[in-house]
Amino acid sequence: MVLQYESPVRVYKYPFELVMAAYERRFPTCPLIPVFIGSEILSETENPDGSQKITERRCKIHVDAPYLLKKLVGVDYVLFHQTNDLNRKTRTLDIEAKNESFSSRITLTEKCRYYVHPENNDWTCFEQTASLEIHSFFGFESTIEKLAMKQYSQNIATGKEVIEHFIKELKTEGITYVPSWKPIVLEDKNAEEKVKLSNGDSTAFVNENSTNDLTNIMNEVAVSSCKLKRQGSTSPTGSCENQFTLEADYIRRYLGELTPLQESKLVQLKKSFVHSHKGKLPSDTTLLRFLRARDFNLEKARELLAHSLIWRKKHHVDEILSDYQMPQVIAEYFPGGWHHYDKDSRPLYILRLGQTDMKGLLKSVGENGLLKLAMHVCEEGLKLTKEATRVSGRPVTTWSMLVDLEGLNMRHYWRPGIKALLRIIEISETNYPETLGRVLIVRAPRVFPILWAIVGTFIDEKTRSKFLLYGGNDYQEEGGLADYIDGSLIPDFLDGPCATNIREGGLVPKSLYLPDSELEKEGFSLGENSIYNSFTLHRGQVFEIVVHTKESGTVITWDFDVMRQDVLFTVYKVNLPLEVKDGPVSSPGSELKSIIEKNWREGPEYEKAEMSVMCHDGESVQGSHVAQWAAIYILQWKYSSNVGNQFSHDGNSGDSTKSSSHKAQIMYFYEVLPSANYKGSMTSLQSTQSGFSAFSSRSAVSHAPSR
Repeated sequence: MVLQYESPVRVYKYPFELVMAAYERRFPTCPLIPVFIGSEILSETENPDGSQKITERRCKIHVDAPYLLKKLVGVDYVLFHQTNDLNRKTRTLDIEAKNESFSSRITLTEKCRYYVHPENNDWTCFEQTASLEIHSFFGFESTIEKLAMKQYSQNIATGKEVIEHFIKELKTEGITYVPSWKPIVLEDKNAEEKVKLSNGDSTAFVNENSTNDLTNIMNEVAVSSCKLKRQGSTSPTGSCENQFTLEADYIRRYLGELTPLQESKLVQLKKSFVHSHKGKLPSDTTLLRFLRARDFNLEKARELLAHSLIWRKKHHVDEILSDYQMPQVIAEYFPGGWHHYDKDSRPLYILRLGQTDMKGLLKSVGENGLLKLAMHVCEEGLKLTKEATRVSGRPVTTWSMLVDLEGLNMRHYWRPGIKALLRIIEISETNYPETLGRVLIVRAPRVFPILWAIVGTFIDEKTRSKFLLYGGNDYQEEGGLADYIDGSLIPDFLDGPCATNIREGGLVPKSLYLPDSELEKEGFSLGENSIYNSFTLHRGQVFEIVVHTKESGTVITWDFDVMRQDVLFTVYKVNLPLEVKDGPVSSPGSELKSIIEKNWREGPEYEKAEMSVMCHDGESVQGSHVAQWAAIYILQWKYSSNVGNQFSHDGNSGDSTKSSSHKAQIMYFYEVLPSANYKGSMTSLQSTQSGFSAFSSRSAVSHAPSR
């Protein structure tokens, strides 16, 4: 395997000749680079006119390796052969170095270049590449690889500081200017005013008075040419030799502090897309996000980004900010929006998830409609981080999210809604990695662990570590929201002073639902792939589902729609042993009677685990029950022809004013969730003052309830 390193462009804001004078002071030894023991000149040649000088050196480098390894290989240092090609005419220095020691086992090649900045004649640029290939090294290949790259990256980090140090040293000696090379002046005085241009050579042979004017003209031409070449580049910096290169100062200002190897990966990823990608190049922040998402593994980041670019093109994502038309139902009933910035200058997005009617929104705009909304929010987030970087004067590459869960209940556990949410998470993780800097979750209710156990497994571990959870009113305590959001910007619905433009949410009117034919396209039918079943009840009938819980803490969940008539829903716990299997007691169409016998007494033989709830025609009901014991539970639906009717446990109703031909129809889904997923977290979140917790390594979801 060959390890590659490629640096961003370093810019020294000094003329090339002064930088070269500072560079020469690194030899023969340099105390600022401890591993550089010394060097000797092997040969040195120079053109008669002094325009070019080639120097060959042998350099001695200290081996920063464990004692036993140095004893094994028998050396304390390695030798490198370095060739420097200084061209004073073109104002460039090309350096190439290769190892002499262990050359049959290791090949380390380094190439560096100093050259004049393309847009400022008084600045100097520096670029560096290196490759390391270990053929064999006494079984220590992996160790040598790590040691070599560690030591190399340390030397890179000190390189610029060394030049700056020697430039300051020159200044203390009164040397602030080194004249540039000039060709021999012709003896013919009349020729002094002429410019000799031959074979495309733009070098001018002029007298000293005209040198500056001509140099300025040539520089303007060079800068104009370079700018033309760089049109379409996403980077604000670059060189004529590589118009898509990155400058180190630009990286620190707009992308943040990176290690030398991380900078190298960024430069390599950008160049790979320059050579292979057709169309608009990804921004530098995008490249960095995908690298971070794959822990700076170049190949994995390139593959992930390539697939994402195809996805963006297929779905016209680049035009979504200008083309997206927000549906009216989203504008009126979706409780989310942007709200100023957090204390780290990140844009802050607020989502009042507990006030969201997921079923109503899905039935009004469909899953694709919600997905487009999510994409629009993500694109807005990227735009706002760019603006925050400009305003704050420091890199802002992520945005924060505040999620209010007040009002969250089991109606949010509606399976198509969960399915849509998981799809949004999957697409966001794949195409917008490393965009979330922090997620603050407040007012988490007792049902939250159920939803988190399902959704959390689909969120990348690195992203999950950014989640902070507050139960009850803990967000108002020390260590709460005020640590992350300025007190003057805490939203009014969280008892803060700042008004928001976030909508209240609420139930979406059914008049806004899509037609049945459109809903079927969105997967809301009872076809063979549906997770829902249905049954019909006539007067006097009941429909029951038996659930055996094997341990305390098991969670029973239900989700049903009353399609016709009214029904009474109750959850019972049976205190007697029954020889019945899990699932529906009777198949639809058969005689539907309760398994609870008429002679059973409420209390000794059975009891209500949840109070009876009258569910009316057209209602959607979701709920859950945390089983306190290992027992038999019954989910029961009873036909009701009158809301005022009273029901006995056996399913017989009072007189009805409606015809027996009327039927109640229910579409339902239920699920039994193991207690292992919720031990600790369920009890803690039942407390209104649960104590601070986080999903990061600092604390776990399953914390003990506060006292």
